[in-house]
Amino acid sequence: MKRAGPLTAVLGALLLLPALAACGGSAAGSGDDGPSTSVVETVVDRVEPLSGPAPTPELPVTVDSADGERVTVESAGRIVPLSGSLSEIVFTLGLGERVMARDVTATFEQAAELPVVTRGHDVSAESVLSLRPDVVLAESTSGPAEAVDQIRSAGVPVVVLDAALDLDSVASRIEAVATALGVPAAGEELNSRTADRIAAVQRDLPADGDRPRVAFLYLRGSASVYLIGGAESGATSLIEAAGGIDAGADSGLDRDFTPITSEALVAAAPDVILVMTKGLESVGGVDGLLELPGVAQTPAGMDRRVASVEDGMLLNYGPRTDQVLASLTTQIHETGSAR
Repeated sequence: MKRAGPLTAVLGALLLLPALAACGGSAAGSGDDGPSTSVVETVVDRVEPLSGPAPTPELPVTVDSADGERVTVESAGRIVPLSGSLSEIVFTLGLGERVMARDVTATFEQAAELPVVTRGHDVSAESVLSLRPDVVLAESTSGPAEAVDQIRSAGVPVVVLDAALDLDSVASRIEAVATALGVPAAGEELNSRTADRIAAVQRDLPADGDRPRVAFLYLRGSASVYLIGGAESGATSLIEAAGGIDAGADSGLDRDFTPITSEALVAAAPDVILVMTKGLESVGGVDGLLELPGVAQTPAGMDRRVASVEDGMLLNYGPRTDQVLASLTTQIHETGSAR
């Protein structure tokens, strides 16, 4: 298997609680004091399928899997995607009615009633096989490896995709899923739509003022996990595309995540703090966030400038990345240029 994506690797190493990408509701605890609090309700957690009739897969196809296998997909009547990101792509391609199950990170509205085939973030091979899938789509981070091998050993085609790490991942992942499911034309259409929407957001970036320094914090208060993202967190590309500077990476943090310390935050000196919605809720909202070491002493902490994006959307790098980018752009620029 390929190396894990940065956030998934951190989760596995720390044995965090489930629901990395569980989402829903607005950020809590924004507080009534302080100059300004930039916590904005984000977009509705619902995907937008391509318009028109659902595409008809043209199969069989043989594709390269990211784990080095050559995989032949003969039918796509019963699809099991093993991540929220892959589920999002399948539904947006117009093939949602063929999806038989989801994992815990597929939290968007259309997938909510599907059976879950993961325990925490671990794939249950038995649950997957009980659904008699024609094809399983997995991430290079999907595991344990034994479960993926068990599914493949049962004769089910398993197509593994590299983890999404940046904006450049969007087009390649949509193309890979569409090709594996025999709907390459739908993949081209979705890629064109997605690229146009991302470009439209970037055309509207503020032309004046300094670029705000944005620190991505990964928070799980229930597990006492408080991390600041660095160059390999997966958020750098998104922050830069929104017209900001990744404060963690710019301060010299070259790893994916580092435990939050006063020293690390002083060095990062963020104007805005970026968090996942559930993470913010887990520490008691903005008021609780300001109690973490060093946060209140940063420019972001002093001005209570916090950007919140739904867990199930922030780092998906897929068909809804334009919505994430638009929300983030509004939030990090809304109170004027950074100081």
